[in-house]
Amino acid sequence: MSSRVVNGGISFWYADDGFPEAREPLGGDASADVVIVGGGYTGLWTAYYLKKAVPFLRITVLEQKFCGYGASGRNGGWLYNGVAGRDRYAKLHGHEAAVRLQKAMNDTVDEVVRAVGEEGFDAGLHQGGVLEVARTPAQLARLRAFHEHELSYGEKDRELYGARETAERIRVADAVGSSWTPHGARVHPVKLVKGLAAAVEALGVTVHEQTPVTEIRPKHAVTPYGTVRAPYVLRCTEGFTAALKGQKRTWLPMNSSMIATEPLTDAQWAAIGWEGRQTLGDMAHAYMYAQRTADGRIALGGRGVPYRFGSRTDNDGRTQAATVEALREILVGFFPMLAGTPIAHAWSGVLGVPRDWCASVTLDRSTGIGWAGGYVGSGVATANLAARTLRDLVQQDSGQGGRTELTELPWVGHKVRRWEPEPLRWLGVQGMYATYRTADRRELAGHRAESSRLARWADRIAGRY
Repeated sequence: MSSRVVNGGISFWYADDGFPEAREPLGGDASADVVIVGGGYTGLWTAYYLKKAVPFLRITVLEQKFCGYGASGRNGGWLYNGVAGRDRYAKLHGHEAAVRLQKAMNDTVDEVVRAVGEEGFDAGLHQGGVLEVARTPAQLARLRAFHEHELSYGEKDRELYGARETAERIRVADAVGSSWTPHGARVHPVKLVKGLAAAVEALGVTVHEQTPVTEIRPKHAVTPYGTVRAPYVLRCTEGFTAALKGQKRTWLPMNSSMIATEPLTDAQWAAIGWEGRQTLGDMAHAYMYAQRTADGRIALGGRGVPYRFGSRTDNDGRTQAATVEALREILVGFFPMLAGTPIAHAWSGVLGVPRDWCASVTLDRSTGIGWAGGYVGSGVATANLAARTLRDLVQQDSGQGGRTELTELPWVGHKVRRWEPEPLRWLGVQGMYATYRTADRRELAGHRAESSRLARWADRIAGRY
């Protein structure tokens, strides 16, 4: 790894846009109508929509470091319509219920764009959709099956492309096909979270940073600086949930890592294409995700070290040299002409993974404790839908509203068992991703049109399907 690479420092997005000015920590015991734990997308969107709906509510957000410190400030900037667990919800609640969930996700992309426009801040948004490519015969077979599967959930505006049509959009080496959906946009993660935090404060929401919550119990959010008491306590902590008392095995904090190149030259962009600025993914088992940034870089991510023993979560984004090199190899594999292009920044972050890999939203009406998350890497848009759902659930419970289309979605109130104790979960996650990588290598070397049995075995063991 070159010494020129900035490693960690939270993320490239903060290096690009600068760190926010620190907000004051909690000054002692306090009270509110709603206390929200976590100052990422879920917590901030929840505060935003609740305060818009019921302006007289006293809402307090408690954030352990600063708003956007976690996944909201480190993600790949994919604002898209994917939602974790949709197929399982179809099995549990019926296909039509899952179709309603998918439609709500499709609409959520437009809702985020609308809200950002209404608040008038720059989030680096570009609605170019999402292009997912296949580069081997086995990936192409999965791509076609994936495309048909998405159509079955009502996404009639999705398009399937062959090799030539794919190259007309982005010239990915060895690409043999792709699937595109319009329900996606590129976003600058930090500009989005900063703009949202400012909008929330402008509405009159109290935001305390540098205030870690150590325990959530009915009507109490406990911190080292005092306790905030409120009828509703909403946990919006995603990959950092394991740090809360009693939550160690609730959601597994899965690591994802990213690199960002130096800005490419005009000649390099002419060779690559990518004029539509679609977000870019692939059909590998150990998949990648990428975007063309507003300042002309490629930001690309994937799995490095997938999980730290004991659900440990953070070292300010510092990333192992081997992971940076693995991501650089993916970059060059996709775009061989970038072999000599310097990597400017590398970073990592955690996302929340439930044991059944299903995102969910819940409000326990007996305790007033609510939560949302478990997005499994699809949280940029899903957090917005979850926040609007939490708003409706709080309004319904407090008598200020009734049942809505969102409160009737199949992910509301979903229950899932906890992860296994250590060392079983560490061994399981390490083994799962090692198996996925082996499956990808076998498919690349074998040129066979069927997916590796290893990957199907890993899916079943992991409980993903």
